[in-house]
Amino acid sequence: LFRVFKKTSGNGHIALYLGKRDFVDHVDSVEVVDGVVKVDPSGLNGRKVFVYLACAFRYGSEDLDVIGLSFRRDIWIQYVQVYPPVDGNATKSPMQESLLKKVGEQGCPFSFKMPTNLPCSVSLQPGPNDAGKACGVDFEVKAYLANTASNPDEVIEKKDTCRLMIRKIQYAPANNKSGPKADISKQFMMTDKPVNLEASLEKEIYYHGDPITVTVKVKNETSKVVKKIRVSVEQLTNVALYSSDTYTKTVCSEEFGETINANSTFEKSFQITPLLSNNKEKRDQIPPMQGIIVSYKVKVTLMVSGGGDVTVELPLTLMSPKPAGECTFNNLNV
Repeated sequence: LFRVFKKTSGNGHIALYLGKRDFVDHVDSVEVVDGVVKVDPSGLNGRKVFVYLACAFRYGSEDLDVIGLSFRRDIWIQYVQVYPPVDGNATKSPMQESLLKKVGEQGCPFSFKMPTNLPCSVSLQPGPNDAGKACGVDFEVKAYLANTASNPDEVIEKKDTCRLMIRKIQYAPANNKSGPKADISKQFMMTDKPVNLEASLEKEIYYHGDPITVTVKVKNETSKVVKKIRVSVEQLTNVALYSSDTYTKTVCSEEFGETINANSTFEKSFQITPLLSNNKEKRDQIPPMQGIIVSYKVKVTLMVSGGGDVTVELPLTLMSPKPAGECTFNNLNV
């Protein structure tokens, strides 16, 4: 059996049905958002029934919308008319066929194909004194009664609408590749030769909460001494409204008391583990924005005697694994 998500309008004339609320982004394609709207034609009064799927950025409380302030910006939106039907011969998905069996003859199917360049669902961690819905990118499926799909002058009452929030998510691929590698050579004043630093990750993708292994190789051709090695993970949040800004936070940092003497070599692997539980109180003031792109990087820094650091950076991909036992709709018993 599969779970059905349902929301009915205040007037009871339309009801929105979805078979799931998480839709996977496979990078080169996104799962189709398909569902059914149950329509009672007797209460339409000549109006039509539309459904839209919107990707939007919300950066304020919904409560403030009622006083004429909109804290939501649409990134992408698509409309379809479901009643009267305009394409009665469209092929129905297995999910829609099952929903129609439940809904009956008043069911009207719809589907949306999201472009691959939309951001995934994400929310900013609220502060301890923040109230209301968290800021972030969300996806909304909304059915409503109207004369036209998107006339800004037409007033659509809340009782004539019903909506469900969905998520666009990504899972780590089953096959992991070898990790990135980077190197740098830095020459200090009064020295003829450099300090050579190379860092690498053992794999391309790590799961959230897993330890990250960083292999460090150093060839110190100078007369200076490396006193410590710092390994850190930084989170970069790129936000945009009319311009693009990037906010950087160190989410994990550890120093290792490794001494690398003059004219010597060194090789060792270090492990660090960035955890959400250690970062719940870290936040910046972020202005209103239209989209969020979150990325990570590993920084390896050699702290050299006499001042001066040698730093190399590696791109880091953090993802969630596909849940165990998850299967496609076609494998479910409905």
